Amino acid sequence: MFSLLQDAAVTVVETETLTPPANPDAAVLTADPGAGVVVVTPDAGHVADAAVSSGGMPQLDVTTFGNQIFWLLVTLAVLYWVMSKVALPRIDAVISDRQGAITGDLMQAEDYKKKAKDAEAAYDKALADARTEAGKIIAAQKADIQKELDAAIAKADAEIAARTAESEKRIGAIRDSATADARSVARDVTAELVRKFGGKAEDSAIDAAVDSRLKGAA
Repeated sequence: MFSLLQDAAVTVVETETLTPPANPDAAVLTADPGAGVVVVTPDAGHVADAAVSSGGMPQLDVTTFGNQIFWLLVTLAVLYWVMSKVALPRIDAVISDRQGAITGDLMQAEDYKKKAKDAEAAYDKALADARTEAGKIIAAQKADIQKELDAAIAKADAEIAARTAESEKRIGAIRDSATADARSVARDVTAELVRKFGGKAEDSAIDAAVDSRLKGAA
């Protein structure tokens, strides 16, 4: 592309060379066909006069607008080619890579989020199962403890009943023994009292009186 632009520039300059200048003293144009280069040799007096008369920036010289516009178009074309072939593809590649990385990160984040939800659901399920299993174990332990407690209570009740019966038996024996002893003592005391008072009582009468008295006291 640069060779084509150079050829076009040489053609334009050669065309301008074939046209004689309006002011013969302005410049001398010489062309080298072998090298393809046109050399412009300005007249020293004309240059000095132009510099004195213009007194402004060279870019504002009306006589160079055509050349400036041409090279501006060439520069814009080169910049467009460089931007479209080099810079913009690299920028687009960087943007595409960045977009791909962002998309990958978002997909990975969604995957992690899904895994986190699955892990939370599994944790909740495991916790619920553990609570259910703990409830079953506690219920089984309570049943075993209640069974052992009932057995212990029944055994204790049986022992208490047996000891109560034995105690009542012993108390009955003691009561009977005490009653017999009291009857014997009462009979002896009654007989002794009757004798002291000068009376005479038969044993049968004393026994009947003592038995009657003991029954009334009971």
